[in-house]
Amino acid sequence: MRESAAERRFRPEIQGLRALACVLVVVYHVWLGRISGGVDAFFLISGFLVTGQLHRAAARGKIEYRPMWGRMIKRLFPAALTVLLLIIAASTVLLPQNRWFQTIKEVVASALYLENWQLAADSTDYFAQHNSASVVQHFWSLSIQGQFYVVWPLLVGLVLLIAKKAGRNVLPLLLTTLGAMFAASLAYSVWLTAADQPLAYFDSLTRAWEFALGGLLALLLDRVRVPRSARVVFGWAGVVGLVSCGLVLQVGTVFPGYLALWPTLSAALVILAGDTAFKGGVDRFLSSRPLTYLGDLSYALYLWHWPVLVFYLVARDRQEVGLRGGAVIIALAFVLAVLTHHLVEKPVRASAIGAGNRWGAYRFGVATLAAVLAATGAWQWVSVSQADTYSIAVDDPDHPGALAHTEGFKYWGAADATLVPSFVAVSEDWAGIDPARCGVSPRNADLEVCTSETSGHPTRRIVVTGDSHAGQFLGALLPIAEQRNWEVTSILRGGCPFSTDSDAVPGDQACIDWNSAVVDEIVTARPDAVMTIGTRDVRTGVEERVPGGYVAQWRKVDEVGIPVLAVRDNPRFGQSPSACVESRGAQAPECAAPRYDLYAEEPPYETLPDLPPNVRFLDFSDYFCTAEVCPPVIGNVLVYLDDNHVSGTYMSTMSAIAEKAITEALGWADDQAEEPAPGG
Repeated sequence: MRESAAERRFRPEIQGLRALACVLVVVYHVWLGRISGGVDAFFLISGFLVTGQLHRAAARGKIEYRPMWGRMIKRLFPAALTVLLLIIAASTVLLPQNRWFQTIKEVVASALYLENWQLAADSTDYFAQHNSASVVQHFWSLSIQGQFYVVWPLLVGLVLLIAKKAGRNVLPLLLTTLGAMFAASLAYSVWLTAADQPLAYFDSLTRAWEFALGGLLALLLDRVRVPRSARVVFGWAGVVGLVSCGLVLQVGTVFPGYLALWPTLSAALVILAGDTAFKGGVDRFLSSRPLTYLGDLSYALYLWHWPVLVFYLVARDRQEVGLRGGAVIIALAFVLAVLTHHLVEKPVRASAIGAGNRWGAYRFGVATLAAVLAATGAWQWVSVSQADTYSIAVDDPDHPGALAHTEGFKYWGAADATLVPSFVAVSEDWAGIDPARCGVSPRNADLEVCTSETSGHPTRRIVVTGDSHAGQFLGALLPIAEQRNWEVTSILRGGCPFSTDSDAVPGDQACIDWNSAVVDEIVTARPDAVMTIGTRDVRTGVEERVPGGYVAQWRKVDEVGIPVLAVRDNPRFGQSPSACVESRGAQAPECAAPRYDLYAEEPPYETLPDLPPNVRFLDFSDYFCTAEVCPPVIGNVLVYLDDNHVSGTYMSTMSAIAEKAITEALGWADDQAEEPAPGG
């Protein structure tokens, strides 16, 4: 497709703008640990270039999809899939095994240009939020662009078809379509950013307006006449806006929404400025040979900077980089980008692939994609084979777990026994009820209710509710339930403790509404007891407390005479103790935390006035900590699956301990298995 006069006139500046946006992304990521807004400029540039090409094809009456998408495959696949293959190889050597499964999942999503939706799903999956940054996380923006390259030509083709049927000029109809898309997508972006910002950040539909804005600019640019003096001001204003965006705004927490207009309009001003023929114009800077060359490298540089950063942090066991480390990362990413551009991108683009065969580029794309998927499949097979399905038996001599902290315990197994679960499997070691036994509450569609299987009428019925910290105790409860024929029901919401307030995320009205529905569900079901978390903020530098919303919620349950088992929370750490063990060993002091930094000698509920009489507190802190420290490994079992959740395997070793505590607290110690449950 031929360039328009505007594109031809502004091509060096656009190339320089692409380079500037890439440099901002890299520098902000590596040195500042922030997001710059440069990706939004990329989206606008893509919308500008592709829409212009499609409009010219539409004006000629035909869009040739096959060769157009073939050229895109030759341009996008070689570098991206080469980087993914090398990331797979490096990850097996450098990444901790507890990050393998998540990385495998995201590599597949990235290869299929679906990484943004994978991250969007993870943003609504509370458990996934605790994963360390993925090596391919930056592919989210490339995925959105890849989707744009497929959908946008089809959209323009549809507009062209309608224009032909109506006997109208395609330009006004295309302008109307893009204008409507811009308005609708921006409105949706503003709404979703306010309602669920993590999801909005990765949603393709919240970014469509940025491409549409670039498209509108492409369609109108030849028709706009701006005085040179104004264009000089526009150019520099746009550059200053791009550079300052990430410094002024917390892009990672407030974008996209209306604030994403900042970087996109800044990029639009630079394009609008164009060639000013003025020595002091920004175009002289952007069209300089170093920046235009960097523009050629921008795709490969973007691909490489993030994995180099993540691997550096992993190899150096750090959370952030300094000035010198950042310079090393950027230099290495630049070298890799140069090699990728000259040894992979350019040779493939200049090759005869697809030239003599209509489907040659597509066969090439399928072959390269298959190579990545095959490598990922092999890695998955190795991971699964290492993720043993070891299940701790009762009185396991080598893996007593929490039983090692019971009074009078004497270790009788091998001191050097293999730790369980394996490092590959530990991050997935969640306890829970069989998903096949879960469903939506008939009384409230917002509640997912899971119920354990019983033999006939259950002897007791317990509801476990609140956030993931309450849910993790299912690992201890379910073996008891099976033995005593209890019915255990879970009603859980990640990041939403059982409370009348939103204690984890202030102002989370959805959590407050969910909790209100849970109380109604419990009052209707009338279980024998409710089990939930009774304290929060067991972490260094924060005082453990019992929020007032917790107590108010317990009081609601007390009004109908249902006992509440309020469990003292487990410790939270600044790192994953299990990951620390993998890299430094179980005895490394930095993998543990002093008990006095986490737990007060006296629980906060001991001095709390006016507690409802239905509450019984359970304190398992002695099974997470010794008198001095809270270790990462107890009884040859990894205690934590991430930085604050207890592994399902360790929880299973607490079953006998929890059984004694629960039955004594509720007076159920002498229950007989054949006893019918009240209302059962």
